[in-house]
Amino acid sequence: MTVLLGLIAIALAVLAVLLALSAGLFALSVVLSFSIAWFERVNGDPAMAGQRHHALAARLLLSEYACLLLTLLLRPFGWLPTRIPAGPCRRPPVILLHGLFMNRSCLLALRWRLRAAGFDRVVSINTPQGHGLDTLVGRVAQAVAQTRAATGAARVHLVGHSMGGILARCYLQQHGGAQNVATCVTLGSPHRGTKLAPFAVSRLGRALLPGSALLARLNAAPLPDQVAFTAIYSRHDNMIVPMENAGLDGADNVELAGMGHTAMLFSAQVAEAVVKALKPGLGAGKIKDLDQSPVPS
Repeated sequence: MTVLLGLIAIALAVLAVLLALSAGLFALSVVLSFSIAWFERVNGDPAMAGQRHHALAARLLLSEYACLLLTLLLRPFGWLPTRIPAGPCRRPPVILLHGLFMNRSCLLALRWRLRAAGFDRVVSINTPQGHGLDTLVGRVAQAVAQTRAATGAARVHLVGHSMGGILARCYLQQHGGAQNVATCVTLGSPHRGTKLAPFAVSRLGRALLPGSALLARLNAAPLPDQVAFTAIYSRHDNMIVPMENAGLDGADNVELAGMGHTAMLFSAQVAEAVVKALKPGLGAGKIKDLDQSPVPS
């Protein structure tokens, strides 16, 4: 018994150290990413150098840091197996795709909000970055096929955050998935790349460099006519540098403000924009009429 208690104490101590290290790395990454993003914006528009909004900066830093910590605490829930309940649903099913270095647990808040808005079948899947692009796109295709088979729905909605949006585009534009999808919504996805991609020490991260072969192929190909595309992004995104690269030519582009890259996943405003993009009769053009309190650039 004493030995067991000792092992538990050691395990808890190790866990505490790992959590402390993660918290420190998150704090460093948030400060550096926002600093680089701000540096990039000032270089593009020197007049912004005199526009310092300390309260906004503090709110952006703290909210992004808190959301990153929350994704860390939620992470074990993402290890649970994905379950797709069988039976018909009132609206087309929604499949959620996470970004790099995350798992599907980071989508819990968005999933709950979509269900509260009337989408009774919302599925999130894991696309771990240790696999190649074709394998991950295959997982998206498999999730679409399984969801359609379980629900009898002819088409589904895809909602992808960051790299998840790029995977959705690969499935639709390069793997013939357009006939199975009604709507594709991307959240802070680097459609034209991000200058922070070199810091993502992975093969998938390098594919998100501006001008990469992957992005060049996607952006050279037309978006499928039968799929409605909406790109939602924040002008204060700290990971998409420059933030304009989250816009998608040919899509309805919706610019929000006052949130960082990870904070988008927990934002009620973002969820409302997603709902309006997915519900028939509430097209993406109306999203721009959302009540957006003015936030300084």
